[in-house]
Amino acid sequence: MSTIPADLKYTKDHEWVRVEGNVATIGITEYAQSELGDIVFVEVNGLDDDFDQEETFGAVEAVKTVSDLFMPVSGKLTEVNESLADDPGLVNNDPYGEGWMIKVELKDSSELDGLLDSAAYGELIGA
Repeated sequence: MSTIPADLKYTKDHEWVRVEGNVATIGITEYAQSELGDIVFVEVNGLDDDFDQEETFGAVEAVKTVSDLFMPVSGKLTEVNESLADDPGLVNNDPYGEGWMIKVELKDSSELDGLLDSAAYGELIGA
């Protein structure tokens, strides 16, 4: 059974969002990484670029497949987790902590209202 922290917001594409002030930290959920398998590469595009909600910002390559990453909120991509370049397995080992992927300066915080809470995400994945 997947862990679903109650303090995060979630997308139907299995990204999570942690908001602190005007900055959203984004990664993929424990469920997503377990479905993908061992992650061998994380690619993020567009540092310092503005993204629209649901726009592709990168991809995760796993042993089984490659999966696009979709922006859960619109905003400016301000930081990429450089640790993932050397150790992409952090996403498997600690998806909600050291395995975070990007930080985004929020453009429209009202978009957060359209994301799933932990209970709704749990229902989505059958947890």
